[in-house]
Amino acid sequence: MAFDREFQKKLQIFLAIAIVIAGARAAYIVYERHDAMKEAEPKPQTALNADYYVTPKKLHAYDLKSAHELTEQPVWVKYGYQLTYYPYDRERRKTDFASETGTLAPLQKLAIQDVVEEAVPHAVDTKQVLAVFSLAGKGYAVPIGGVMGEDFKLRADDIFFLEDPHELYKHWPAEMWKKIDAHEVQPGMSELQVSFAIGVGSSEGGGDYGSRTLHYANGGKPLVVTFENDKAVEIKAGT
Repeated sequence: MAFDREFQKKLQIFLAIAIVIAGARAAYIVYERHDAMKEAEPKPQTALNADYYVTPKKLHAYDLKSAHELTEQPVWVKYGYQLTYYPYDRERRKTDFASETGTLAPLQKLAIQDVVEEAVPHAVDTKQVLAVFSLAGKGYAVPIGGVMGEDFKLRADDIFFLEDPHELYKHWPAEMWKKIDAHEVQPGMSELQVSFAIGVGSSEGGGDYGSRTLHYANGGKPLVVTFENDKAVEIKAGT
């Protein structure tokens, strides 16, 4: 019958459409589940800077006797061109504070021979704590703390590395250490690496750590370094 043929034709079209719709829905469900599984998967964490894992050894000295632990191993200067040192007379155990010899260089290695207390000129009940060392056979002293009454303060942990920085930061490439040891700066260096090479910088116009411009005295050879994302991007002579 014509009616039956017409009905069968419409039924086939309907079933075909239904199959397409069902297939599309099945595909969408599979896609949704796959997408949900992807969201549930733990996302890989951004690799942290290896510098963050460096934990320098601390002295934790609380009096003159414990401060003498500084004489048991070499130390390295943390903040170059910041620490003024003076002539020291070992026989008289006296520091000539009137004669500034210079400032200690970045990562300068020292063998501390003694730690002494010495009265501060024109100050009552106040003494300086000084680390005594030798350079070219001459004695020198650098202030590393103070005593006021019975209050003993030592800044050795802030002033010195008690371990070789080359070992502490051995994850830095050899070429990077070659530049640092030569007190040279190159593009790509981090703020920390630049400070190891040419000392402490002062900020120009603010900015966050790693994204700012710093002026470096650099032992009389001033430089201006601009950082972006903790990488030196511009290096120029300062004034």
